[in-house]
Amino acid sequence: MLKREREMLRSINSNLLFHVSQTTKKQQSNIRKKMSRADQSPCFERPRNVVKRVLAKPQHEGEGAVVRRSIGRMELKQLDPFLMLDEFSVSAPAGFPDHPHRGFETVTYMLQGAFTHQDFAGHKGTIRTGDLQWMTAGRGIIHSEMPAGEGIQRGLQLWINLSSKDKMIEPRYQELQSEDITRVEKDGVDVRIIAGEAMGARSPVYTRTPTMFLDFTLKPGAQLHQHIPDAWNSFVYVIEGEAIFGNSSSSPAAAHYVLVLSLGDGLSVWNKSGRPVRFVLIGGQPLNEPVVQYGPFVMNTQAEIDQTIEDYQFSRNGFEKAKHWKSHP
Repeated sequence: MLKREREMLRSINSNLLFHVSQTTKKQQSNIRKKMSRADQSPCFERPRNVVKRVLAKPQHEGEGAVVRRSIGRMELKQLDPFLMLDEFSVSAPAGFPDHPHRGFETVTYMLQGAFTHQDFAGHKGTIRTGDLQWMTAGRGIIHSEMPAGEGIQRGLQLWINLSSKDKMIEPRYQELQSEDITRVEKDGVDVRIIAGEAMGARSPVYTRTPTMFLDFTLKPGAQLHQHIPDAWNSFVYVIEGEAIFGNSSSSPAAAHYVLVLSLGDGLSVWNKSGRPVRFVLIGGQPLNEPVVQYGPFVMNTQAEIDQTIEDYQFSRNGFEKAKHWKSHP
């Protein structure tokens, strides 16, 4: 081959390699951009971020019981429509003996062990690991909640406010055993749908105050993009492990933290740790009504609270059955 032809061939090969190299760099850059966009929740127009973190510290409640309260602490008194969230950890003989409620709902979700519930209307039952009890106290209920069995009984209890039109309705229960709770597993994400909708499946629980309550477990390396109605208030409570919430560059949140989320149409979560993370994502439609609370009574005005205390003391207007009732061990 002539010298000139060899030089031309080398020039062509050099230019070809340069263009291939540049194309590869562009492809890699596009891939990195796509991955970055995926990390920033591409499926949401207004992704939610964490705007407040509160550590749920242990405190004593009931008789000898210990709870970790997140919502309901001085740092986070309420998050409309949510009034309180406790992670309880109780061993007999401690527990929550006879006590009243009016004006809201209690949601009890067992994480470990079992609790027995009984009330002055004759309702009695035991909820075990993975079971749910959704109680609408309405105009009035007196009940007890006590551990059933040896060792530590652990769970979550959420208080959800009722609107003024629903505060004096008759009490009712919705109870689901663990095997009846809707569950979906996909791409390293496991969700138990207590209320609302996730991953194309829906819970049968009726929420008088529109609410979502989702129990997620993410394997190491898994990520989640969950839709949340845009105007709802929402939060995360981390049960075990740690994960990154809202923004892939934010610091991880660990167990026993409640994370208040900004408004938006969805939340992204990344588990970049080496072990599973479990958390609940809870959201609800705000009631935008005044809240006056006196312990286990939640109404709209002080006059209604005064009336509730009087009704309870004199066993009337919903508390008639309290006069001669006491729970049995």
